[in-house]
Amino acid sequence: MNEFRLSKRLETVASFIPKGAVLADIGSDHAYLPCYACLHGYASKAIAGEVADGPFRLAQQQVEKSGLSHLISVRKGDGLSILASGEVDCITIAGMGGALIARILGDGKEKLAGVKRLILQPNIGAELVRRWLLDHGWELVAERILKEDGQIYEVLVAEPGAPRRPYRHLEAELLLGPFLRRENSEVFREKWKREIENWKRIIADLTAKGQSEAAKRKKRELERKVQLVEEAL
Repeated sequence: MNEFRLSKRLETVASFIPKGAVLADIGSDHAYLPCYACLHGYASKAIAGEVADGPFRLAQQQVEKSGLSHLISVRKGDGLSILASGEVDCITIAGMGGALIARILGDGKEKLAGVKRLILQPNIGAELVRRWLLDHGWELVAERILKEDGQIYEVLVAEPGAPRRPYRHLEAELLLGPFLRRENSEVFREKWKREIENWKRIIADLTAKGQSEAAKRKKRELERKVQLVEEAL
């Protein structure tokens, strides 16, 4: 992977960047995504944000090597704290857990003024991201699910709008994704069959270990998830 060729996962993220966007890529790592976006005409300019020293320096080196220092600003800081309000109109956050993505958006929500699109790729916990978007006025406008190197990834795209519009069955679709549930692709089915198997193992384990109140709650929660997913499949 480099500034000219991204992973399938990041290429999918990049495909949703509106042409000519001013992009912020949060947790940019090597800054491959903003470099690729600027070189391929997705973004007119970009900000690459990193919280850790090592990735921050790697991002700086990559931007310089790509000859893009005039278009990409590399900044060190936590989440959206690196941005000024109204500075960008598109934000990408890829390769983190859903809880962390929701925390970054929540902590920096005042920096979202003027942002027209969020492109979010949680490695786990996509339902937490959907819930945050729903609760904060962001409408899910597209989703993709893909498999790469044995891993399954979801990409969520949101814009300011009517947060409930894409949902027909809120409980199930916060978990599964409204667009992904309706598409019901082979990769989607593979992901959720795996999850059902895992949940049933945990339910059996909880049943065998005893019935504390916490175990009962967890068991009920997982049984409900199994029911929702089996109905969708």
